[in-house]
Amino acid sequence: MKSTQATASTSPKIQRVGVVGGGQLAAMMGDAAKALGIELLVQTPDAADPAVSVADGAVLAAVDDVLATAELADRCDVITFENEFVDLDGLRSLAEQGVLFQPSLSSLSPLLDKYVQRCYLQDLGLPTPRFWAWDCSQDLHLDFPFAVKVRRHGYDGQGTFIVKDRESLESICDRVKGQSLLVEEFVPFDRELAAIAARSATGEIAIYPIVETQQKNQVCRLAIAPADISLEVKSEAEAIVRTLLNSLQAVGIFGIELFLTADNQLLVNEIAPRTHNSGHFTIDACETSQFEQHLRAVCQLPLGNCDLHSAGAVMVNLLGYESAESDYLEKRQQLAQIDGAFVHWYGKKVSRPGRKLGHVTVLLSEEAVDRGGVQARAIAQTVESIWNPN
Repeated sequence: MKSTQATASTSPKIQRVGVVGGGQLAAMMGDAAKALGIELLVQTPDAADPAVSVADGAVLAAVDDVLATAELADRCDVITFENEFVDLDGLRSLAEQGVLFQPSLSSLSPLLDKYVQRCYLQDLGLPTPRFWAWDCSQDLHLDFPFAVKVRRHGYDGQGTFIVKDRESLESICDRVKGQSLLVEEFVPFDRELAAIAARSATGEIAIYPIVETQQKNQVCRLAIAPADISLEVKSEAEAIVRTLLNSLQAVGIFGIELFLTADNQLLVNEIAPRTHNSGHFTIDACETSQFEQHLRAVCQLPLGNCDLHSAGAVMVNLLGYESAESDYLEKRQQLAQIDGAFVHWYGKKVSRPGRKLGHVTVLLSEEAVDRGGVQARAIAQTVESIWNPN
């Protein structure tokens, strides 16, 4: 990972960072923390979780265990988050006692519930699909297809359903019975985009190149940087980012997922208040990775340069396709032979279908960056054919 080393003039004001969560996102902060001279501690339930082996310390407890977060806070200068599965109400008592959370709990509050998030975006005047709160008890007068989402704790496509007909609606209602839901119109988008951006405590904003993403079963399959979009769409996406982050008074990295329609209209899909899968390309392709950038923001350091240092990049997720215990070493060695490839393995001991086990980023030459991302998709296909020939 290309990382900006801390110097005497830019040494962190905050020396110990606690991360609520110990998965691969926290683990990928590890190298950045060491480069910046920052101690990283994590709160996670299992000693085998990816971040434990790279962290300087760990509190082994569920991520929504507020007493465990209090213990973590006693050992750290600031607390940040790897995921959204937190007990926001419980954490407020810690904030009242002086614990510093970045992003702040007030920044997280309008985002963790998908319906509340939609209302917040609407109040800001940002474009979103039409949406409604629902609990399966009311009749829906909507044409098929439409989307149903669990309002809390949806992650990696879990809790998100595309309803195609009356039969599938009844099946989905059986699965989510008793949960608060968000219903939204189905958007026949042309492409999906993502913006990864950071805001500092002083209001400085840094935006990475907008990427095009592709999903499989509501899980990110690949990301292509930069996206082949017009300057107008790029400017509009960046304006959405600035409006959102400034309104939230956000500190840290945020991932903003967007739909781009056939007539070049942008709609905000979802907001992730953390490092994001569609930003993994930044580790190998940008001057400053999203993980270093997040730490820079929460540690009150100047934000780093977001520019690509190659013509482009394609990132492909290595998703589990079987239930097995394997490190897939032979496949990883084959992937590493691809020209310009960087293989990242998360060290998970067990594979299951859809589980994120690692990712591969391939840097693109000028010749490989073409309109529509044809070459990038061909490279992604090569990666996937090695990873899962079936």
